[in-house]
Amino acid sequence: MFAVVRTGGKQYRVAAGDKIAVERLAGEAGDKITLGDVLLAGSEGQIVDVAKAVVSAEIIAQAKSEKVIVFKKRRRHNYRRKNGHRQQLTLLRILSVGGSSAPKAAAKVEAAPKVEAAVDASNLSLISGVGPALEKKLIAAGVTSWNDIAAWDDAAIAKWDAELKLGGRATKEEWVDQAKELLAGKAPRAKIDQAEKASGKDK
Repeated sequence: MFAVVRTGGKQYRVAAGDKIAVERLAGEAGDKITLGDVLLAGSEGQIVDVAKAVVSAEIIAQAKSEKVIVFKKRRRHNYRRKNGHRQQLTLLRILSVGGSSAPKAAAKVEAAPKVEAAVDASNLSLISGVGPALEKKLIAAGVTSWNDIAAWDDAAIAKWDAELKLGGRATKEEWVDQAKELLAGKAPRAKIDQAEKASGKDK
């Protein structure tokens, strides 16, 4: 049985007993490893499901490839640089190419379901028209949640408008209605407005 595996950005066709040199892998001589990125597997002219194919190998040694000379020159600039490079390699002996092993199956962990974050009713900036500076003013004055704004009547709106110098913003922007919508679980108008501006609809 053979397999085509990918490691270090390169592909290798391997079978049991083969020896290959690959880009350096972590481990010491004698360690057993599994090459998990199997691209193709087959046996006697038949293609095998790669999801079930496992390639086991043993590290023979950690070594270096032959030296490569890197020479740079710029004409008429008296510039010459000569460097050598030896690539780090791992020598592997392929032990087996076969079906999936039990340890590999056991290693699979199901992703935990996403838990939606709890609604933060104290985030006043989700109300359209309430910026960071105004949010600080409201909190300092004792207005700390959507419930506080949702409970405002005409008299309360007039009081807060005069006290915080809102300039009628609470009425124009319909803060009370927005707070009630947020408490009901609707999307913030502030975010909807931003999305419309980004998409070019709000022109």
